[in-house]
Amino acid sequence: MERVSLTRTIPADSETVTGLITDVAPFMRAAGFDEVTLDGDDLGITNRVGLFEIELDLEIVETDAVLRYEQREGIFESMMTEYRIEAVDDGTEVTATTEYSALDLPVLGEMLDSTVVSRQRTKELNRQFDWLVEQVPSR
Repeated sequence: MERVSLTRTIPADSETVTGLITDVAPFMRAAGFDEVTLDGDDLGITNRVGLFEIELDLEIVETDAVLRYEQREGIFESMMTEYRIEAVDDGTEVTATTEYSALDLPVLGEMLDSTVVSRQRTKELNRQFDWLVEQVPSR
């Protein structure tokens, strides 16, 4: 199982940050995905990475995390991402963790190795964190 995890402090209270993250469609678009669809707990994302278009069919899952989604269909054998928050002195610390195992496509598996996936996922999570900061009024 591979893992990408990032943490950033957002200068806002946890209620504000939770509201931004749980407004799922704009939050997912902030990652830079080419297409995001949301229908209840069904979340679809499409992203072009290099020469490839990647489509993931995800399900939002209820847990103690602010947001968690898991792959139903896509290029991974399994994949889940969750966002957790913790109140800290200067705002809210957000930790995003994605865990995935093996690419489930023989040709892509060789070209999109875990280094490429990790780098791409880090960019996406950083974009979401940047967006969270942008949404917060200056103190």
